[in-house]
Amino acid sequence: MARDTQQSGGTVTDGDQVRVGVLSLHNSKETKAILNAVEALGHHPEWLRSENTVVRFEDGHAVLSPDVDVVVNRLLLSNTDQPAETHGLALTLGGIRPMVNAPEATARAAHKTATAAWLTDAGIPIPKTVLALSADQLNRVRGEFGAEAVYKTAIGTHGGGAWKVGESEQLTASVGKRRAFLQELVGRDGETPRDLRVYVVDDAVVGAMFRYAAESDWRTNVARGGAVEDATDSAPSGAFDLARRATTTLGLDCAGVDLIEGDDEWYVLEVNPTAGFRGLYRATGHSPAPHIARHAIERAGGSVDEERVRTLASTLDDSVPACKPVPDTVQDAGATTIGFTETVVVTGTSGSKTVVAKSDSGATRTSIDLRLAADVGAGPIHNVSRVRSGSSKDAKRRPVVDLVVGIGGEQHTVAANIEDRSHMNHRLLLGRDILKNYHLDVSRRVEDHAETRTEE
Repeated sequence: MARDTQQSGGTVTDGDQVRVGVLSLHNSKETKAILNAVEALGHHPEWLRSENTVVRFEDGHAVLSPDVDVVVNRLLLSNTDQPAETHGLALTLGGIRPMVNAPEATARAAHKTATAAWLTDAGIPIPKTVLALSADQLNRVRGEFGAEAVYKTAIGTHGGGAWKVGESEQLTASVGKRRAFLQELVGRDGETPRDLRVYVVDDAVVGAMFRYAAESDWRTNVARGGAVEDATDSAPSGAFDLARRATTTLGLDCAGVDLIEGDDEWYVLEVNPTAGFRGLYRATGHSPAPHIARHAIERAGGSVDEERVRTLASTLDDSVPACKPVPDTVQDAGATTIGFTETVVVTGTSGSKTVVAKSDSGATRTSIDLRLAADVGAGPIHNVSRVRSGSSKDAKRRPVVDLVVGIGGEQHTVAANIEDRSHMNHRLLLGRDILKNYHLDVSRRVEDHAETRTEE
């Protein structure tokens, strides 16, 4: 929604410096790159974070601090246990200032079946998709999808919350707190699984890449080891048109649009309103950050040098911006503390269990006991990892499954090893894939009197 920039304390005119706020509560390289691009384009960036952002409603006025003319919305609805609260924060600021990627459009795009509804209404092709509100209904329609289908959570990211399932697997209508649905598995027979990521900013394609699945996986996400290849000049123009139409249909200013090629046509898989672009830069040597910064500046009535945008796009400056706010207290700066043992909720496709897990900062990946994995319906297996223990020269091969682990209200979707832990005290081992989000206090322990196995 457009707002008069007089609300921010003065009208922005051509040549004036625009104050661009980037609303981001995390420390992603993309957020840093956008902030640095704003400054490099001669305007004033502000990082809107928990440490510095205050909104006042008094005397008939809304006052935002830090004071900005426009907000770039980089809130990750897919990475929070409470997306409604995060969406509400975006709605609050979007009601005060113009926002690049409006809250309503961002929420629509972050929810996969909501996206499907809007794209279908606009005549944009998507794979066959079925959302059922009960497990009975979901399993009843499973046979319509053939031998293999894709089972997804409605909100997810980095390939987490997506499984390839066979006909005999029993499915639930939700995974953890998130609804799940079925989608047709689209691809070309005999080829390495690949899709096309197209980055759109202000109705223009600024770069595109083919993403290829890593060995033993079917998902193409760069975060899961997928390979990338520049497709900016080689992908068909029809796919680019679909990406632009999908972005516009959902009401987004910028997005990473994922498409896949079937036997006869291209389909839109997902539209990501806060898509990462490190993989895109690696493939193309072109960063969307200056394009996003330019669009925000112009949205507020400012101007930029187009040649400067093109020059900046050839680099990806993700260094810590000078505008990063300094926390007032040590508590604000630090992560939540987790103990050597901790009570967690582990969730698969068929249920949840509350268990006491052990933290192991020496383990790269979280591990789950095979019986617990079966109890919660962890799976299906989508990879095999090679794990070498400190006491053995030989690496062991362990199946890998997606798992949702809840700790203190936060949920983490990780690729976990399955192993026989029946002889160990704890059926779940938290690796660095989860521990990286916390401070580890080894003196803090939660006793589990039900566990009587020998010490690890």
